[in-house]
Amino acid sequence: MKTCLFGGSFDPVHAGHLAMARGAERELATDRIVFLPAAQSPFKSGEPPLFTPKQRLAMLRAAVEGWSEAEVSELDLSMNPPSWSWRLVEAWLKQNPNDELYWLLGTDEWEQLHRWAKPDYLAEHLTFAVYSRGMEPRRHPGVRSVFLTGPLYEVSSSEVRRCLERRLPLPDGWMPSPVEKLARRYMDRPCSEDAECQAKK
Repeated sequence: MKTCLFGGSFDPVHAGHLAMARGAERELATDRIVFLPAAQSPFKSGEPPLFTPKQRLAMLRAAVEGWSEAEVSELDLSMNPPSWSWRLVEAWLKQNPNDELYWLLGTDEWEQLHRWAKPDYLAEHLTFAVYSRGMEPRRHPGVRSVFLTGPLYEVSSSEVRRCLERRLPLPDGWMPSPVEKLARRYMDRPCSEDAECQAKK
């Protein structure tokens, strides 16, 4: 099975993430796209996610509802942080040894591949699907990669969080409506009412 893994904090998921996944599905002709929300990015150890794991899962599932080729996996959230990509790929292949595996990422992450843990292991076991918004990125010797092209979305999770925290309206197209409704509901819920949120304190 041709499977494309898409890891990230998804704090929260937005239209840019979905455009990347749709582009990978279209250009790679994948059998499935798997969203893997991270417990804690090793590059953001001092910045815990705004939304709890359960909230991020719920928003992702709302975002892909009706999309038959998309899945949301709790695999990374079941592991102890931080979220190392090589460890996730290793666990995935133990469960799905016959998968032809891709890893979807943006050009900013691709340019930082040298900072990733065990890049040789990743290069051996998967192909990187790099979503480019302009010029074709440079290639890394010895690393299998395909470059995807797609529309430029001027949206980031940090900007979405800023708007949500300040109770500001989001620009059109930044988030699917069901996802935005969930996000605003979570923002309006006092932490004391959320046992998982309380546990993070």
